[in-house]
Amino acid sequence: MREIVLDTETTGFDPDQGDRIVEIGGVELLNHLPTGRTYHQYINPERDMPQSAFEVHGLSTDFLRDKPVFAAVGRAFLDFVGDAKLVIHNASFDMKFLNWELKTMGLRELPWEQAIDTLAIARRRFPGSPASLDALCRRFGIDNSRREKHGALLDSEILAEVYLELVGGRQPDLVLAPSGGQKSASAGDGMTGGDWRPRPRPVPLPPRITEAELAAHDAFVAKLGEGSIWRKRLGNS
Repeated sequence: MREIVLDTETTGFDPDQGDRIVEIGGVELLNHLPTGRTYHQYINPERDMPQSAFEVHGLSTDFLRDKPVFAAVGRAFLDFVGDAKLVIHNASFDMKFLNWELKTMGLRELPWEQAIDTLAIARRRFPGSPASLDALCRRFGIDNSRREKHGALLDSEILAEVYLELVGGRQPDLVLAPSGGQKSASAGDGMTGGDWRPRPRPVPLPPRITEAELAAHDAFVAKLGEGSIWRKRLGNS
């Protein structure tokens, strides 16, 4: 199963009001394992950068002026994505912008069924709790100290770690490596490669089994009798 953990940065909130994508970042997973293949592309929005957006991601009009417009990279982006599931935090936001740009180019739009919304997953798993990316990093003990500002590739790397926790817990070799900060896309197509290096978990996760559950298990085992397999296993542990 191929998945792309995806994030975008934009000039604002609504493409119908003139806002545009300025950065796309993606991390490829295969059967929940990082392949080392990533997508990263800065994009010239062909408009000014509002101060409120600049304060979020730090991408200025001057920085983006010599970057390609979406029409120059849209087809390559679509080829990279293919039919992979798109793992996105608050998927409706990014999908809205991506499909606006793709529709403008006359390319196929990304169907909603292709998206996996980690925000929705987090709200189902932890109802009533904060579900922002930073809040989930705190919950799972994921180091996001590099996230001084939003960045599409960095946020995709962090989201990949969060996603693996949300779907069952990551293993030590699944931790993703730093992106190395802002840099231009290679070869003009945004695709890069690199090694994933594991980081130790800063804070161990608390036990997930409660005292009541342990007591109930002990009571259940006691009813099985001395010759039960559980008793034999417990005696050898």
